[in-house]
Amino acid sequence: MPKSVPHICLSAIACAFLAASGVHAASLNSSSKSQFSFRDTAGKTQSAPIVSKYYPRKIQSPLAKVDRSVGPKLLRAASIAQERAHAHSRERCWRYVKKALFAAGAVNSYPQTPYAKQAAQELVSSYGFKKLSVRDPFQAPVGSVLVYGGNKAAGHVEIRTKDGFVSDFKSKIPSPRPLIGVFTKL
Repeated sequence: MPKSVPHICLSAIACAFLAASGVHAASLNSSSKSQFSFRDTAGKTQSAPIVSKYYPRKIQSPLAKVDRSVGPKLLRAASIAQERAHAHSRERCWRYVKKALFAAGAVNSYPQTPYAKQAAQELVSSYGFKKLSVRDPFQAPVGSVLVYGGNKAAGHVEIRTKDGFVSDFKSKIPSPRPLIGVFTKL
């Protein structure tokens, strides 16, 4: 029996040592995982937190839905406008939308009004468009024409696409101008 006592003590000491080294290693791992150390151009040691979990923002503007009651010519006009649009505005929004509507056959003649904010009246009176009861541009169906006003400005007009808005340029967000209405042919 006396021979087994040193083995028990020795094994107890070894277990304690292993447990302590495991705790020390865990503390090193947790601190090394939370901070990244590096040397900057001046030679100083710097550290930055490490992001271990990423939570992307919720989608603020979901993709638009294709409304089957909207004519296929308006869907084609949205596609044409998107193909012709630039990355930045050329301040020719109504001209680009007119050309897209005419090229797709959504209108039978080229619209004549000079200002974008006048597009609403002309689309309804001359081309058979109807104003939808939509007040949120993100809820507008794909292919619909959104007309915006302004005090002294010429206004703005754009076509809703599946992932944004397009006129003479592409945008993921609608115009900040006051919305006159959303228009479509049913």
